[in-house]
Amino acid sequence: MRIIAGKHRGRALAQFRGNAVRPTPDRVKESLFQVLGARLSGARVLDLFCGSGALGLESLSRGAREAVFNDASRDSLAICKKNIAALGEHAQVYNLDFRACLMRVGGRFDVIFADPPYAERFTQEALTLIARGDLLEEGGVVVWESEREETPPEGWRLADRRSYGRTKMFLFERSNA
Repeated sequence: MRIIAGKHRGRALAQFRGNAVRPTPDRVKESLFQVLGARLSGARVLDLFCGSGALGLESLSRGAREAVFNDASRDSLAICKKNIAALGEHAQVYNLDFRACLMRVGGRFDVIFADPPYAERFTQEALTLIARGDLLEEGGVVVWESEREETPPEGWRLADRRSYGRTKMFLFERSNA
């Protein structure tokens, strides 16, 4: 696992041992960031289920001004913090359930990455909490990674959908934005 492009291009990231955590494969990450493109320049990003922090760190490497990281797992956050330090970045890091994070985190985001464990079904609840907290900037996007089809709740629309084998990426936008 590595940073694909930007100021930290080619830098290796610490990763998990074993199969308990499923990082986003580099080929999927590369395609996703091509889709996001210029959205990242000066963006504020939330990596909601951050794991190693790869998506938030890739965003910082590509010009995001700020990344906020959250994961319920202390083990994941230890690796994320190690990666943040190795790249010389500074970031807010939360060790909270995604619900608590969405209620506590301040401000609005241009991009929110949500890559929860595939077995969980958090899409509807998370998008509802994001809308209720007014956490997404106008024109912002929630990037949801899953292995099954996902349908947004009322007030959201599917802006883009990509499939990479088992992995599916959904870009959700507020429909009233």
